[in-house]
Amino acid sequence: MASAVSLADAEGLDAVTIRRLAQEHGVTPMAMYWHFNDKDALLDGIAEFLVAAVRLPEPGVGGWDEQLGDVLRAFLAAIQPHPAVAGLALKRILASEPGLALAERALTLLEEGGFAPARAAQIGRYLLCAVITLVTSDPNPHNAADAEAREEIFRHKRAALEVLSPTRYPHVVAAAPALVGCADPDDYFALNIDLLVQGTRGVRRT
Repeated sequence: MASAVSLADAEGLDAVTIRRLAQEHGVTPMAMYWHFNDKDALLDGIAEFLVAAVRLPEPGVGGWDEQLGDVLRAFLAAIQPHPAVAGLALKRILASEPGLALAERALTLLEEGGFAPARAAQIGRYLLCAVITLVTSDPNPHNAADAEAREEIFRHKRAALEVLSPTRYPHVVAAAPALVGCADPDDYFALNIDLLVQGTRGVRRT
């Protein structure tokens, strides 16, 4: 699975096929079919590989909300390097042992926060989906195969916003660099995880 994920990181998910993986490993496509019946089985394998990479922190350190943040950060750390395939992770959370462990920890913490099981399930699913979206919509994509071309795209996007009327769109113009890119990716992800945790805490208060 590591080779399939590496291929997706470099060339995108469409490049990941059984035939291409066979070429990468120097075997015939039929040899790969011993492991994967079809493309869907291959994608399931990639998703399970991502979920299995989550390193859950030890429970019991800090309040329920602090621990929930740690769980979300652990999930983020596992999928952030692989934006091309991060969206696949959700489908294996309830279909693999590592995914079930992740779900159980999140639901346990939400229950400790005072949420009933049905509401905890809704919130837990949203939180994991939100982390996946953070990765797949990363303003600074992890794949740096053509950094110069990407920077050129950013320059055009910034220019398009900076020439807007400062009278009609003063805040958009002022925020143009931050809207099209991210100067500090670590801060960007940390801020968004905090927003998710604080939002969950806020829902509990209401």
